[in-house]
Amino acid sequence: MKMDNDSLFNENKEANAVDAASAEENIRRIRLVVSYDGTNYHGWQAQPNAVTVEGTVEKALSDLLGRESEVTGASRTDAGVHAMGNVCIFDTDSRIPAEKFRDALNVRLPEDIRIVKSDEVDGEFHPRFDALEKTYEYRITRADTMPPSKRLYSTLVYKKLDVSLMRQAASYIVGKHDFAAFQSTGSTIRDTVRTVFMCEVEEEGADLVIRVRGDGFLYNMVRIIAGTLIDVGLGRMKPERVKQAVSGKSRELAGPTAPAKGLTLVEIEYDE
Repeated sequence: MKMDNDSLFNENKEANAVDAASAEENIRRIRLVVSYDGTNYHGWQAQPNAVTVEGTVEKALSDLLGRESEVTGASRTDAGVHAMGNVCIFDTDSRIPAEKFRDALNVRLPEDIRIVKSDEVDGEFHPRFDALEKTYEYRITRADTMPPSKRLYSTLVYKKLDVSLMRQAASYIVGKHDFAAFQSTGSTIRDTVRTVFMCEVEEEGADLVIRVRGDGFLYNMVRIIAGTLIDVGLGRMKPERVKQAVSGKSRELAGPTAPAKGLTLVEIEYDE
């Protein structure tokens, strides 16, 4: 007996639906923890006609999987900014074990980008929206001349810095505030309220390290905090000026934006 057209159509439709559902069940979300030297890159985010960290990772991933692949990152670091633990994810139906993506990608990546960890996460996990805390460090070298080994990862301040005043100023950063004064002019972000859990100034030999941890940061926020604290340390502004900048919400009240090369994204924490 011949099957009528309607029956054949319905049977094919059901089969396709089963295949689609099966394929969707096989899709996995893989998380990568990425460390990189940002010196040779135009930041994290992929851009046309520019070499970026994200674009380089995507190229390696596409080469590995044999198809065009994209990743979604947690933090869009600027040109010249470094990272020890940026995070990105991608979806795949590949059966490569999640932990094996690390080594498989590292052999395809340049030496200034390393995948330090790869694992499988829930399909609803988002590296940016699910982040609880981000920690950044800004490194300052106190010397007459910049040691060559530090030139790409630190900013030079040859004049004496008053660390006690910098620490006093840093205390005004901690808390939940409107950080509009610490956002680059021209940014389109409207919600400028963030919570900073820690802002410390530590001495490490000839270096000063400004360490900032918060639930999120505005565009260039940490670099502006660093530039402001440097100005306080140099005596160009009083520590209380930082409190005024926070309450005044005006970019003109805060200090300059410190150079990108001194900044490193240390880690991003999630509720595992």
